Amino acid sequence: MTLGDVERLERATGDSEQTFVMDETTFRAFYDRTARPLWVYLYRMCGDAQRADDLLQEAYYRFLRAGSHPADDAHRRNYLYRIATNLVRDARRRVRGVEVELPADDAHDAPVSGGDVARQVSARTDLGRAMAHLTARERDLLWLAYAEGSSHGEIAESLGLKAGSIRMLLFRARRRLAWLLQRGESRGTAGGGRA
Repeated sequence: MTLGDVERLERATGDSEQTFVMDETTFRAFYDRTARPLWVYLYRMCGDAQRADDLLQEAYYRFLRAGSHPADDAHRRNYLYRIATNLVRDARRRVRGVEVELPADDAHDAPVSGGDVARQVSARTDLGRAMAHLTARERDLLWLAYAEGSSHGEIAESLGLKAGSIRMLLFRARRRLAWLLQRGESRGTAGGGRA
């Protein structure tokens, strides 16, 4: 989607009085830096590649439509992730009562090599199952902190939380994930059951 496409959509919907702060070159550079990580984030949160594609387009559309963007690239990124997070939350509210299964194996991970391939694959599968048992906020926190490498301030801005609470929320999410992984290991060796 280009800036011209967005402008055409604006004219078609009657919102043409909206002016865009970013020019096409700036937007394209920003998009190139952020689109892939944002898509992976959306995919991990919703578990569906097609829905992640749709949410990605909607996030950029809303980002451009907002009109006022911080000059700092990090703030723009956080603002974009906040939009994306809100879109995922809205989608979850619409399908309330329908459980979305997260993929256990991410096709975007680097290939596993070495002598302990089976153990590494098993660990990724266990992690995927444990992550599926976390709350949406816990998954969002852990993903932004450890997969995206976001700072506590960036996480707070992206998720609409207070910066002072991120440390404790991450601690609790890590502790719960560790508990789920330990519980899954002990059950897995004892003959099954759900983690």
